[in-house]
Amino acid sequence: MAEMIQNNNFITRELDWAAEVILWRVGHYFKKDGEREIQCAALPPDPSGTDSYSSFIKEKGFGEDDRLCLMLTLIPLLRPQILDCFNIRNSDTGIRFAEFGCREIGDGRILLPTLETLLFVLAETDINRRLECARHFIDHPFFSIHCYSREGRYDSFSAVVLTPSQELVDRLLYDRPFRPRFSPDFPAARMETNRVWDELVLDDSTMTQVNEIRLWVQYGARVRKEWGMEKILRPGYRALFYGPPGSGKTMTASLLGQVTGREVYRINLASVVSKYIGETEKNLEKVFDMAEDKDWILFFDEADSLFGKRTGIKDSHDRYANQEVSYLLQRIEEYRGLVVLSTNQKINIDDAFSRRFQSVIRFPMPDAAQRKAIWTSSFSDKTEFEDSISWDDIARDYELTGGSIMNVVQYASVMAMSRDESIIRKEDILHGIRREYQKEGKMPR
Repeated sequence: MAEMIQNNNFITRELDWAAEVILWRVGHYFKKDGEREIQCAALPPDPSGTDSYSSFIKEKGFGEDDRLCLMLTLIPLLRPQILDCFNIRNSDTGIRFAEFGCREIGDGRILLPTLETLLFVLAETDINRRLECARHFIDHPFFSIHCYSREGRYDSFSAVVLTPSQELVDRLLYDRPFRPRFSPDFPAARMETNRVWDELVLDDSTMTQVNEIRLWVQYGARVRKEWGMEKILRPGYRALFYGPPGSGKTMTASLLGQVTGREVYRINLASVVSKYIGETEKNLEKVFDMAEDKDWILFFDEADSLFGKRTGIKDSHDRYANQEVSYLLQRIEEYRGLVVLSTNQKINIDDAFSRRFQSVIRFPMPDAAQRKAIWTSSFSDKTEFEDSISWDDIARDYELTGGSIMNVVQYASVMAMSRDESIIRKEDILHGIRREYQKEGKMPR
């Protein structure tokens, strides 16, 4: 509570400073000819505290211009009346002064600041200063991602509305970690697992390659920075997982995040790829923009839907589909963290595309020994097994993926619980196995 109060107090001082600068700028703009030039005496508060807002300013290295932009973005949420001074109307035209920027909401009594508003506050009519500020904010990745509205169409850069991302609101105003939820604006879902690294059952070759990825996540940035290899080694790591459904690809991605302390976000490409031209890039751009500075692991599932081999271009849709692939390849190669793509069939991946990955890892069906390890490690410690159950026989006789085995474990456990007992029966396990076989149109022995 004390930290929240400290944060709110600093935000209040920052608001007071921004309001004084804005009011001074408007007054200065309307000064009468011949009046003495007076500089704004308002000084920004010292961000020396440990509150979230102060720490954020120091972390980003923001100067006064940046802080004014950030605060102008938050003003409609915190103290919208500050913008009332921009509602002055020109006595000759009867409309608001265009140089003040702002977008009117509803009947015009509510104003939202635009980049033109910011340029006016920072530079007024000084062309050199305006161009200097415009170049700074056009090229600034933080503000373009977190403060510029993506909604609506604008005739010019300066007409873009300043509006805070949910991440800024959560971090700076509510002092809580930001974890975006799946939505049309963010087509990715956070992946979590209660399993641990030692429970990952893979064949030796696959496990060796997965461990290489883990080591890169832990030490790759240090190698580039501490050993001065930034010019030699590109940032980011790209891996392709391929194998049948349930072979451990998703679990591996989740555990890579868990063991390295990174959050993992799953993007189902089958749902992101849009039949409407241009929408796929927009959907994917939202994910990459959000992940840009967070070192997330991005897991693209069902990559088959986007990366099928294309042998020719028959119409404009084929041409645009190829452009979608090129766009995603570019963003993947630019991403500084770990990107994992998952597909069921490697044969569907274009050879030129495969060469862009540091790792192309096959996740085969588990053999009998691996299946036994999955069976014996997946049931609760509170359960017992019928004497007739032989895990060696079950593992040898029934070829199942890890995902299918977990479905059987769930089924047999629920059946035991429904009988108000803790004994796992062989008949439930065999019935669950038959269900898994039927899903794939197979017949068990």
